[in-house]
This record gives sequence, structure tokens and C-alpha cells, in this order.
Amino acid sequence: MIRDGALKGWPVTGWRQERSEIRRDVVIVEEPLEIQVALRGEVSMEIFPISVTMRTPGHDEDLALGFLYTEALIPEPSVIAQGLSLERPSPNEIRVILPETVRIDRERLTRHFYMTSSCGVCGKAAIEAIFVQGYPPLPEEEPVIPIGLLCDLPRRLREAQALFRRTGGLHAAAIFDAEGRLLWLREDVGRHNAVDKAIGAALREGCLPLSRSLMLVSGRAGFEIAQKALRAGIPILAALGAPSSLTLELAQATGMTVVGFLQEDRANVYTAPWRVKMDFLASGDRP
Repeated sequence: MIRDGALKGWPVTGWRQERSEIRRDVVIVEEPLEIQVALRGEVSMEIFPISVTMRTPGHDEDLALGFLYTEALIPEPSVIAQGLSLERPSPNEIRVILPETVRIDRERLTRHFYMTSSCGVCGKAAIEAIFVQGYPPLPEEEPVIPIGLLCDLPRRLREAQALFRRTGGLHAAAIFDAEGRLLWLREDVGRHNAVDKAIGAALREGCLPLSRSLMLVSGRAGFEIAQKALRAGIPILAALGAPSSLTLELAQATGMTVVGFLQEDRANVYTAPWRVKMDFLASGDRP
């Protein structure tokens, strides 16, 4: 679905086959969003600005909830049903008001998170932080995805990417069930935002943990994306690009299956390969 405010017309001088022309192009909108957390007090609410992220407008509620959950500021999925609410102080602000039953260390609300690859934190400390935050245990034996189905998911992702077809300027994160049915798809200029939006959508619908699902991302599988998928209980993370070494170390430690360079005719399975059923190897159809 193409949301209002996600696209903008822009004049461009195009060059095609030795000819130039002036026309209007469609570009994706990028604007800041400040995510705030509000805690109810006896007299008034305490408001904590948590993060400012550059995002594509649309599904902002999913983005805020997904970000707060994957960063463990929403401790459990059940918080959604305990009276959590959202406010929009302005078009580029969203405030998540936590129910009084939720107890959060206020120091965590003022700390910086592991947001980028250049955060300066060593890999060991980053992985240990994931274990401290907690994550749903991944199922050891399932789901098992046939390699043919897995390799068909990039096509299904492209067909569902309405904004990318219009602009060519977006990342996507899609959550599929074990039979390859698309459950949630979100697009954004930021790869982490797309992941948070998809997980936030599942959280709002009460579907976490996603222990029978897999996530496909349109770019590379960096550590931050892997930890977000892990926090949502997703046992298989697939990417059109490459995984990082820290992603693979985290996956190895937790039993997550990581697939990289996924295309219609190829895939690299880096960790927990038992979740990918290699039928063609048994049949001898391919070397």
C-alpha cells in the first residue's frame, strides 16, 4: 500500500539514447521521526525522547512499537494488551504511552542503543547485551523450508514492493510463514526501519513470537537486523545480500538460521542449515 506523503514529484533532466528531456520523476520521501516514551506518574507523565530516525512516512506506529520492542524497552508482547497507547504530538513525532503496570529502568531511557556498525562496541559485548535483554527461545527442529520455496521468496518480495517499483529507492523487510505466505511487508529508506515496521505490525496483531516464520530483507544481514529478528523469535533470517561476521556469531550462539545472497537460483546457508531442506541434492538434479 502506498501511503500519503511517502512519494514526492521532482523535476529531473533525463538522458536516454543520446537525447535529453525534462520530466517529473517520483522520489521517496525521507523525513525525521522522533520516537518518545511516556511513563505515567501520580501527577503527570514523564516524557523521554528515545530516538530520532530518518524514515519514509507511513506505518509510523509499527515503526515505534517495533523499535521499542526490539530494543527491549517494551519488555513483553503482552504489554500491548495492558493499556499501551500512542499519540502524535506532531506529524514527525510519535509518543508511546506505556501502561502503569510496566516498570522500566529510567536509565535505559536515556542511554544510547547499539544503532550502527560504527558504535565502537566490541562484538562480544554486543552479543552479551542481547542475552541480557532476553529473547524468545528458537525452536530447535522447525520450521524446515524447502530450498525451492526459499529461492522463490525474492520474486514474491519484488511483486509485493509497490513503493520500490515506483521509486527504486527503498529497503524492504518481509515476514513469511513456513509455507511461503507473505504475512507482513514494510518498506522504508532505512533497512532497520523496515525491519522494525514489520515486527511492529506483528506485535500490534498479537503474533509474537514468530517462531514459525522467516524474515527476508532486501539488503545485507547486519548485526542490528539479526538482533531485531531474534528478539521477535524469528528462527530464519534471509537476505538478498551478505551477512556480517557478527551476525553469524550471534546466529551460531542462538541457533538462528542465516541465509545470504538469496536469489532464484542460489543461496548460501551460513548457520543452522538443518532448517533448509536441500531436496535437489538428494535427487541429483544439481551438482
